[in-house]
Amino acid sequence: MNVALLRAMTVEEYLAWSERQRERQRTELINGQIVATAPERIIHSRIKGNVHLALVRAVKTAGLRCEALPDGMAVPIDKHTAYEPDALVYCGESPAPSSLQISNPVIVVEVLSPTTAHSDTSAKLIGYFKLPSVAHYLVLDPEARTVTHYRRDQAPNTLTGGPLRLDPPGLDLTVKDLLGPA
Repeated sequence: MNVALLRAMTVEEYLAWSERQRERQRTELINGQIVATAPERIIHSRIKGNVHLALVRAVKTAGLRCEALPDGMAVPIDKHTAYEPDALVYCGESPAPSSLQISNPVIVVEVLSPTTAHSDTSAKLIGYFKLPSVAHYLVLDPEARTVTHYRRDQAPNTLTGGPLRLDPPGLDLTVKDLLGPA
């Protein structure tokens, strides 16, 4: 579903539109246009589950005042763009229970799929780092079984195994935690 609009929709208008929908469909707002995301393959869904569980456990183990959330939350990038990452971690004060967005993620995660690989490693990479709060952007490739760790102002690091330290906020994970068993 790409709803053609006469003018660019704002993030505020998009979130209001989203609340009025009778059936939940995963969408994003890109340059003021509503864009539906394609259905996910089983491997994509499994890895998203692994990621969320690993982040929840890491936050709990670290004893941080942070929360890991699965997909479903909008992350506003600018006035006309809001992405919905596969998982995220934010720290500090909790938003209202009725909130549809997290505007201050510290960690953002995307799982590559054939339809999203290009935007996940280009437009979204640039967009997420426009947010001052984002310290880490993880891109997981289910086919190659890799995790590419992007950090603000540092070269990316692609991992096939081993530990992964996300500081801030101070989380310890492993590639296996994120990708699950081979």
